[in-house]
Amino acid sequence: MDLTDARWRKSTKSGGNGGNCVEVADNLPGVVLVRDTKDRDGATLTFSPQSWGSFVAMARDAG
Repeated sequence: MDLTDARWRKSTKSGGNGGNCVEVADNLPGVVLVRDTKDRDGATLTFSPQSWGSFVAMARDAG
């Protein structure tokens, strides 16, 4: 998958202290990408928009 056009943003729940953070790119058609801010060249998780939406809703409701 070509990630050249992915526009990454830090999670709104990530602090500004350089701790455990994730970045999300949701601008590519049909996928949502997630990566570790500290390891940008490492693994990238790929979700369908529906799966990502379900995950975010579950995390919001659990918090």
